[in-house]
Amino acid sequence: MAKLETAAAPETVRPYLDSYGRMLLIRLFEEEIQRLFLKGEVHGTTHLAAGQEAIPVGVCQTLEPDDYLAGTYRGHGHALAKGTDPEGMVAEMLGRASGTCGGRSGSMNVIDRARGLVGCYGIVGGSIAAASGAALSAKRQGRVAVALFGDGATNQAYFFECLNFAKVYDLPAVFVCENNWYGEFTPMQQVTAGANIAKRAEPFDIPARVVDGNDLFAVVEAARDAVDRARAGGGPTLLECQTYRHYGHSKSDPATYRPPQEVERWLERDPLTIARARLVAEGVAEDAIDAVEENTRAELEAAVEAALAAPYPDPTVTATEYAPA
Repeated sequence: MAKLETAAAPETVRPYLDSYGRMLLIRLFEEEIQRLFLKGEVHGTTHLAAGQEAIPVGVCQTLEPDDYLAGTYRGHGHALAKGTDPEGMVAEMLGRASGTCGGRSGSMNVIDRARGLVGCYGIVGGSIAAASGAALSAKRQGRVAVALFGDGATNQAYFFECLNFAKVYDLPAVFVCENNWYGEFTPMQQVTAGANIAKRAEPFDIPARVVDGNDLFAVVEAARDAVDRARAGGGPTLLECQTYRHYGHSKSDPATYRPPQEVERWLERDPLTIARARLVAEGVAEDAIDAVEENTRAELEAAVEAALAAPYPDPTVTATEYAPA
């Protein structure tokens, strides 16, 4: 995302203003992908992360560019938070040759090696194993590896095996659960014993913390502690970031199983609204925030226009020839 002159923002708050712009980019991206899907431009399925933006953006605010990140099938926001080019991401969703992966990965399987995104995984819990493997390499390089995953993944064997593995080898790994309270259509508390995901780290002697996943500032604070600990050789951390997705599980899910009062309560705690209000309270001028919003909208509009004009992949050319290293 293009940087703006943010003289109207206190120096210590400027990273949060940039992150607010990144959150807005993800929200606008998801809305645009939904629109393009309904027009028949996006094939296959989509899993939108609108409402969960503060978690990947807050975590990535604390990472270095060469740190590793593994995401989920709800990974558009994960890629954009790590710095993947929005034009390339739109093109990838449209199956165009200029896409991040040459138009070959589609919605669920984006990888961006140049920015440390080791992959987004359709297999539930796959990101946990991928980040644990990346952490083996990261330990030798002074880097950190982060896994983003949903609450449903905490009932998979990957979760327990990898927490044990990461602790035994003191890996610089941060396990971040995006707890949106539903595994597809099933309420988390109906299928998760103990009803507290963070406590599952206790038997492994891994520090854990429950975080307001809709509060950018809270996510940054918790993630910074975990990332700093990992980079200093202190081993893994588990963060349970509680949030809520605005859309259904996928494009075919109207989410009618969610109580209307519950949806309304969470929509009132929109992470964008919370972040904007906090920025103002921290002394950021309204016109500086407005400028970030205007710039972000223009950036995404340009990305969509360019992606729609891009050609489809040549079936005789491999994806690696299209995609950057």
